[in-house]
Amino acid sequence: MGAGIVGASCAYAAARAGLHAVVIDRAGVVAGTTGAGEGNILVSDKEPGPELDLALWSNQIWRDWGAEIGAGLIELEPKGGLVVAAATGGLDALNAFAAKQAAAGVRAEPVPAAALHGYEPELAAGLPGGVYYPGDMQVQPMLAAAHLLRAAQRLGAQLRRDTEFLGLAVRHGRVTAARTSGGDIATGHVLNAAGVWGGEVARRMRAPVPVLPRRGFILVTEPVPAWIRHKVYTADYVANVASSEEALETSAVVEGTKSGTVLIGASRERTGFDRTLSVPALRRLAAQATALFPVLGRVRLIRAYCGFRPYCPDHLPVIGADPRAEGVLHACGHEGAGIGLAPATGTMIANLLTGAASPVSADPFGPARFAA
Repeated sequence: MGAGIVGASCAYAAARAGLHAVVIDRAGVVAGTTGAGEGNILVSDKEPGPELDLALWSNQIWRDWGAEIGAGLIELEPKGGLVVAAATGGLDALNAFAAKQAAAGVRAEPVPAAALHGYEPELAAGLPGGVYYPGDMQVQPMLAAAHLLRAAQRLGAQLRRDTEFLGLAVRHGRVTAARTSGGDIATGHVLNAAGVWGGEVARRMRAPVPVLPRRGFILVTEPVPAWIRHKVYTADYVANVASSEEALETSAVVEGTKSGTVLIGASRERTGFDRTLSVPALRRLAAQATALFPVLGRVRLIRAYCGFRPYCPDHLPVIGADPRAEGVLHACGHEGAGIGLAPATGTMIANLLTGAASPVSADPFGPARFAA
């Protein structure tokens, strides 16, 4: 269940593999985290290891699916990402991080200070350098999820909106149906792709996983000229992604959109499902963005909104079959990487169901790590 980008990707991958998928959501398509996302498809922010392997695989699937569905329809842009350092010491650390990624198969190109403005002419002066990642992309997440679900439906999948998951029917230790507010759905497999509600859904499955909401805000400017060419962020964003702090953390993340608006992030804090507008968070985001791109100081903001990342304490998504209940699978806990990792997640789930091999092992992401 879940009609966000992960659930949509699972449905599309399953339908492509010849499986029959029924997607349920207690609200509607992209009613949760996906509808509040920036559309990041990043390899630049991940340490070498299982998540980076998954991201590299998913990056390629995004390109393949974009060709199948229509890259223009979902605003899939292989624009590349530019990560900039704020100080010389920060540049040394950034280059060391990029070298480790390059050894793991990521294209990472060091950018000296003198070359930064060739990538981004409106960047602030005096920055010591950065790293360019050609593989980073952006997509419009709401369009992507909607079109993936439509493509899945054309292959036989079903979508049931306004349908809440209530629990499982189990016989002899195996799932026989999903119990919903719209009646039972007979099935041998039930997938938890409920995003920030993945923890609650897993509890109803009697197979709990520790997925929690992590709030973030985004500022949106009025339409402007194409001042910002890539996804641009400061190196401290990587540290914030890997952090487990509950308190507010912010780092400058700036990118333009097809419509001309500029999206400004990123903030992280664990406040439960509190949607209260945080003026301190918005001020910090605006200050960091204008420090990076002074030209934004004369641009008006037209809105701000918040969303909740599905945070897992060990910073790995939960993907795979649950050993505590035969027929239960999970695809949740991706935090801020769900949009980027969704196609690989969906394909991995489909492969697990059909017995096909995946180029990336599912073991590090398996829910068995929480079974104790």
